[in-house]
Amino acid sequence: MNLDTQIEAILFSRGEPMTIKKLSASLEKTEAEIQDALNILKQKLEGRGLNLITLNNEVMLGTSPELSSIISKINKEEIEGELSKASLETLSVIFYKGPISKKEIEYIRGVNSSYILRNLSIRGLIEKTTDEKIRGNLYKITFDLLTHLGLKNIEEMPEYSAMRAEIDRLRLGQKEASQVLINE
Repeated sequence: MNLDTQIEAILFSRGEPMTIKKLSASLEKTEAEIQDALNILKQKLEGRGLNLITLNNEVMLGTSPELSSIISKINKEEIEGELSKASLETLSVIFYKGPISKKEIEYIRGVNSSYILRNLSIRGLIEKTTDEKIRGNLYKITFDLLTHLGLKNIEEMPEYSAMRAEIDRLRLGQKEASQVLINE
């Protein structure tokens, strides 16, 4: 498969900006080879529904400006409509297990959650924060969501304390199991 096609697939699946350096390391190619492939991809996408967007040393896929009215209409319908079952599931994971990374959410749900996380963010129900310890982003609920639900704090969620205790118990069990494997 061509390098530009590989980059397109990576950027599509990520749904967020990626540095040229990270693409270079992931694909085991030089930054010059990545840049050449990005130029080819940019040409291939001309006149199509997607564009290659670059800012400083980061790239991502985005929709073509010509389609903004269609995209806006669809986004408006999504924001004003009811939450889907998948959105509610994702929101529950963030409520009870958050702050949580996208990778953990996708592991729990078993599917790519980029689209749902974006929609929940647009609605103001969750927010993304940077965590230097894990060198990545974490998702957490917003004050607006608590206000909308009429909650003073997250602990007022049904069975919140019991769920958090169970999650902590499972995490502790995983750490202990890992430690046993390391010691053997």
